[in-house]
Amino acid sequence: MVLPWVAGAQDQPWLTDRQYTEGIGIRVGDFELHPGGAAEFGYDSNFFRRADSEDPVGSLRFRITPSFSLSTLGPQRSHASPDTPPPDFAFRAGISATYNEFIPVSGPDAGKELMSGQRNVGGLLDLQLAIMPQRPWSGNLDASFGRTIAPTDQGFTEESFNRINAAAGGDIIWTPGGGLLDWRLGYHFNGMIFESGQFQNLTNLVHNVETRGRWRFLPRTAAVYDASLGFLSYPDGNKSGHPLRVRMGLNGLLTPSLRVTALAGWGASFYSEPVDGSDFDSVIGQLEVKYYLSTPQSQDPVANLPLPSISAGFIRDFQDSLIGTYFERDRGYAKLTYFFGGRMLLDIEGGVAAIIYPDIPSNGFFAAHSGWTDIRVDATALGEYRVMDSIGINATIRYNANISQTSLVVSEGVNSLQWQQFEAYLGARWFM
Repeated sequence: MVLPWVAGAQDQPWLTDRQYTEGIGIRVGDFELHPGGAAEFGYDSNFFRRADSEDPVGSLRFRITPSFSLSTLGPQRSHASPDTPPPDFAFRAGISATYNEFIPVSGPDAGKELMSGQRNVGGLLDLQLAIMPQRPWSGNLDASFGRTIAPTDQGFTEESFNRINAAAGGDIIWTPGGGLLDWRLGYHFNGMIFESGQFQNLTNLVHNVETRGRWRFLPRTAAVYDASLGFLSYPDGNKSGHPLRVRMGLNGLLTPSLRVTALAGWGASFYSEPVDGSDFDSVIGQLEVKYYLSTPQSQDPVANLPLPSISAGFIRDFQDSLIGTYFERDRGYAKLTYFFGGRMLLDIEGGVAAIIYPDIPSNGFFAAHSGWTDIRVDATALGEYRVMDSIGINATIRYNANISQTSLVVSEGVNSLQWQQFEAYLGARWFM
């Protein structure tokens, strides 16, 4: 039952990036409309993420995803001259939903019956507002509200991890002079609200005070820093803490094609409860090297596509754990994004992470357990052929695995943390 924060309500790779989701759009006055829809059919080998010894249930899976976004005109459509003053406001709003239907094809009868009842709807609504952009003083406001459909991470199949994710916040931005320096101070709230009665005690709220900025000492390279202090609480009194992160480093293009991000700093969790829990107190950071395989060739709105690139990196950080206190995550990853002939999109990403848990104390659900380390493997490949500028036929393959020798003693018995899951889908999208 250890689970990182989830950024979006859907797990389709193309839905997490606006450059994939949206096409040319429909201009209505000073606004852009981007309707879209997708349908996918495929196979999920282990939706419940059961261990190999716990009778995984395989199923056919059907997904329908409508989406819609509204925004002020982007730079590709505004056709502003260099002397044109920037707008007073810029905003973007988006909404999407995904209906899931499951048809079990393998596993025990009890598991098939449980799988048949997993049909559900997840979704996400998000809003972003820029106030007085490109001025010495400006601001940003953002908010999102989503429903995530998910099994428990370790296969507790009587109850789900379906949850509501709510977030809101804003920044004040100071950009003096010619923009070589910018500084931001902001507040952001994140709430994870579990629907299941069995897991409602995992509902948690986080208030973050954040600051970040950059000093551009070369045309396309800057020194950067960020810091945050969180106020974490569980409404039922399960635990509380004050996660602190401070990082600084370098971000920018070293050559026209080579980008480097290098950040290093310190993180500490400062849990006040449980008293016998453990705290993270160590180095955190990120290193990423990205090589662009081409440069932009057009400013046409149709060319709303990410640049072809290959990248590799490493991230070390910690996150709040839904059992015990925290877990440390050290993940190496690589990614390739490429287009063939302006029609064929290929997006491949994979990573391997060490998930390190400290000793966990006993509570009403788990027995005490000494610290351990799991290995998390993830790989996703998306291929899409764009029949037209607004129609694509796609295929998605995904593999996830938690390699673990650990089993937790819970109120319902012994639960193995090992699992593996394979997914494959064929689908079609319409996007404007």
